[in-house]
Amino acid sequence: MLKVLFISVMSFAGMTSCAQKDNSVKPKKDSKMNASTSLSKDPGSTSLTLDTATFGTGCFWCTEAIFQQLDGVEKVTSGYSGGTVANPTYEEVCSKTTGHAECLNIVYDPKKISFDELLEIFWQVHDPTTLNRQGADVGPQYRSVIFWHNEEQRAKASKYKEELDKSGAFDKPIVTTLEKFTVFYPAEAYHQNYYRNNPGQGYCQFVIRPKVEKFEKVFKNKLKKH
Repeated sequence: MLKVLFISVMSFAGMTSCAQKDNSVKPKKDSKMNASTSLSKDPGSTSLTLDTATFGTGCFWCTEAIFQQLDGVEKVTSGYSGGTVANPTYEEVCSKTTGHAECLNIVYDPKKISFDELLEIFWQVHDPTTLNRQGADVGPQYRSVIFWHNEEQRAKASKYKEELDKSGAFDKPIVTTLEKFTVFYPAEAYHQNYYRNNPGQGYCQFVIRPKVEKFEKVFKNKLKKH
């Protein structure tokens, strides 16, 4: 299912990034450690089994708004993973001392959307060739990373990365890291559903909305039906 990326879509990654965020309001986190695992309904029911993917694509505000629109994606949570400090705050992660990456925990229905399809979108909605950086955002918390939950995810991500490098889809080598998932910490409440909750905010209008609109055009066949 590997697909060569369309170079035109790379305009996603070239736009102004989250360094211009307004974080003047900083309420306390309303939740603590949330270890992410694959989710499933009652085995005796006819409900579909759900799975989990965890991606770091730089600022979680921008890509949260994108993955939320995909048909088959049940829930997207912005948060932190890959670090050494338990239940970190946004300020601690921004200090670049905790080792965490801003990331998305994506719960999805694999019968509607596959991990391969999520990977395809992952590669296209950020720049995987810049080390510890997305646009104006610089630091290890903005690294491009796939936190794999099982060996199948690791193998698929590794193969996809290798094929993309061979294809020449990017001008520079991909620096995305593949890290074994350990634990995911949800970000503070004000980070969740940011684009949906703050449509009039300048960052949403001038940075996130253009990215979302381009995504909707390229992946219109994968969007939820409203």
